[in-house]
Amino acid sequence: MCDARLPDGSRVNVVIPPLALDGPVLTIRRFRRRGFSPEELVTAGTWSPPLHDLLRAAIAARLNVLVSGGTGSGKTTTLNALSAFIPEGERIVTIEDAAELRLQQPHVVRLEARPASLEGRGEVTVRTLVRNALRMRPDRIIVGEVRGAEALDMLSAMSSGHDGSLGTVHAGSPEEALRRVETLALMADLGLPHAAIREQVAGALDLVVHQARQADGSRRVVAVGEVVRVGGAPAVRELYRLRDGRPVWRAPQREALTRRLEEA
Repeated sequence: MCDARLPDGSRVNVVIPPLALDGPVLTIRRFRRRGFSPEELVTAGTWSPPLHDLLRAAIAARLNVLVSGGTGSGKTTTLNALSAFIPEGERIVTIEDAAELRLQQPHVVRLEARPASLEGRGEVTVRTLVRNALRMRPDRIIVGEVRGAEALDMLSAMSSGHDGSLGTVHAGSPEEALRRVETLALMADLGLPHAAIREQVAGALDLVVHQARQADGSRRVVAVGEVVRVGGAPAVRELYRLRDGRPVWRAPQREALTRRLEEA
């Protein structure tokens, strides 16, 4: 079993017998040299024009945004498009397990994790890179995908002055996205009480943008919710939901969030 990156940025995964029972399996993932722009996603139907305006305001207001969705739902595509709203003068540090983001700003520092060698040495985890990114004077931190204990470091960064940071997580709904981030943060194994982790999630995240792959193969943002506190735990209150193909909107509950969006 082997995973490698080609010079053009494509990823190649190879599995051979006896792990692959029916013969060698070769998987190639190719990425566009330039990601989809927000306008292209509106044209493709992934975003509606009003949703485009909401997301633009959220990034301009430096809200911390988590993009959730299943495998192949287009989370990274949406994350890349959201980054287009970041002003060119800001310094951005991207951290990925496999580099897929294609940011166009002039001040972008790209970091990629490294697996251990065959001898079991030289591994550099996403968590290590997130910690190191805090020393690089970033205006914003973008974590391509939160998969492990780096969730706690990402939450800490979002809570300690790095407003406007972005990340993605595998989840089937906005509510599940928060629960998954909590679980991943507990993997840091620092002995923090669950209540403290929940407080960190509620204080760090502002919006959850949920994307799904439809039955016809199209990918659409189906929900956007603000993160609120309910009974001492984080919860998602929907601002936008696509129901039966029709958008349903609701005003934010948090006055501070409303003010920041209006000022943007």
